[in-house]
Amino acid sequence: MNRPAVAARTANPELAALLLRVALGVLYLAHSLQKIFIFTLPGAAQFFVSVGFPGWLAYVTTFVELFGGIALLLGVQVRWVALVLLPFMLGALSVHFHNGWGFASPNGGWEYPAFWAVALVVQSLLGNGLFALGQARAAHLAGRAGA
Repeated sequence: MNRPAVAARTANPELAALLLRVALGVLYLAHSLQKIFIFTLPGAAQFFVSVGFPGWLAYVTTFVELFGGIALLLGVQVRWVALVLLPFMLGALSVHFHNGWGFASPNGGWEYPAFWAVALVVQSLLGNGLFALGQARAAHLAGRAGA
């Protein structure tokens, strides 16, 4: 069997974008809720200060993660949301960079935030994927423009 032909028949970038979008959305939502309900916002702010960031950035980060996660789950402006989340993940990467590569290292290494950063770039390239509210809105606007 011709491998390129099989790959062409089974390729589904829209499904891939959906799966990545949902995974990222769930993880961002979970991390924002962790900052709110487990660490608490003042606790998260103290952690940010302890690693060299201003405390207020914890509040901004939590807000961006919360609404970014929701937007990703719903499929709203996915490319832009992924790009907005990227600098925050690069900030996390900078915190973990000196802890070594593996995330199982003491205080967590940089592999996990690096993977998230790459996943965000891939999501921004793939776009919304299947079952996205952004697609429904775009289709609605395209239909109105053609009318």
